Amino acid sequence: MLSSKQRASLRAIASTYDTIFQIGKGGISDTLISQVEDALRKRELIKLRVLDNSMYTSREAAEEIAEKTGADVVQVIGSRFVLFKRNPKEPVINIKL
Repeated sequence: MLSSKQRASLRAIASTYDTIFQIGKGGISDTLISQVEDALRKRELIKLRVLDNSMYTSREAAEEIAEKTGADVVQVIGSRFVLFKRNPKEPVINIKL
């Protein structure tokens, strides 16, 4: 679980990031989950987007993906959300947890 200061720090970092995944009418598949896990392992912090034709709201998608990957939801704004998962072997982002 992230503290509010950690969350604020991660939000500031994520504001410069590009969206790397989109969730559309295909929903949240096992393939998407494995790709998100790989991206989290390498980057620790990723931004995703829910398209208008998706059956999920951005909050629902964020919570489901976070649950399946073991990540924390950092932020949900509009159709975009940010996830964070610390890589214990090779940390990329330096915040105190």
